[in-house]
Amino acid sequence: MDVARLAGVSPSTVSRILNGTAKVSDDKRLAVLAAIDKVSFAPNQMAQGLKKGRSLTIGIVVQDISSPFFDETLRGIDDGLKGTGYASVIVSGHWNAEEEADRVRLLLARKVDGIILLSGRISDEAVLGFSSQRPIVSTGRALHTRTALGFKTDNEYGAWLAVRHLVELGHRRIAFISGPTNNHDADERLAGYRRALAESQIDIDPALVVEGNYHEASGMMAMNRLFDTHQQFTAVFAANDLSAYGARLALYRKGIRVPDDISLVGFDDLPGSSYTTPPLTTVRQPMYDMGRIATQALLRLINGDTVQGEIPPVELVVRETTRRVR
Repeated sequence: MDVARLAGVSPSTVSRILNGTAKVSDDKRLAVLAAIDKVSFAPNQMAQGLKKGRSLTIGIVVQDISSPFFDETLRGIDDGLKGTGYASVIVSGHWNAEEEADRVRLLLARKVDGIILLSGRISDEAVLGFSSQRPIVSTGRALHTRTALGFKTDNEYGAWLAVRHLVELGHRRIAFISGPTNNHDADERLAGYRRALAESQIDIDPALVVEGNYHEASGMMAMNRLFDTHQQFTAVFAANDLSAYGARLALYRKGIRVPDDISLVGFDDLPGSSYTTPPLTTVRQPMYDMGRIATQALLRLINGDTVQGEIPPVELVVRETTRRVR
């Protein structure tokens, strides 16, 4: 072994120094460190992982690999893994509880050291059951056990911020393009919409609430349904930015100007939202931070450490798609 030869010690001494288990003189320790620097030596992380019974791999269950929302979270996860020796395996659950559970079982069979579950429809009980085999960190749910942890965005508050902004601009007829049914995030954003209107003593008109599915096409179709039923409104709050993009296209095709004729607000603050025409007012979710913090938390759970962490709160980002009602 080059490091041992250059330092004048045995290979086992080098190994024990690297593992922090050797009781040696400062001269020997400095000699080993100098030799490592000279030969640009790096410990074989896979070998070290095998000695500890670990694969140095984490699994990630994402719902829609093509979604820019998950892109930002995955970027945070990737940065969180840098320098740790860990690699990731990414699978998709496609917003289907049975498929998500199958993907978790697949990752467990591949002996991953832990799993990050990005949103999804699998139950909390199922997550806790799987966490008895490997630590799990999940976004979009509130969990806190020795092997399972959740980080959750305050969706209701974010929606409340969006609608309050429109109310403060003088809007009273505010349409809402919701998310899909049986989706916790969508339910909470609908609750925030209703709470903001109720607190402002504005009657809630069910005809102004149209269901979408978080995709661009559903935003466009929801807007067209509002037009087809001859609803009167001066502002639109879309439950996510992709739906707002579709709504914006429908407004453009009707010759309706944003924000001169109708104000528009989204939710997420995707990277593209600052480059739409005009740039989109939206509620910013800390997607990148969520990925990075979830990764750090999972690595601590894998090591058996206690975990305490919080994600930054949502915030309203006012750009150019909203203005005071005329």
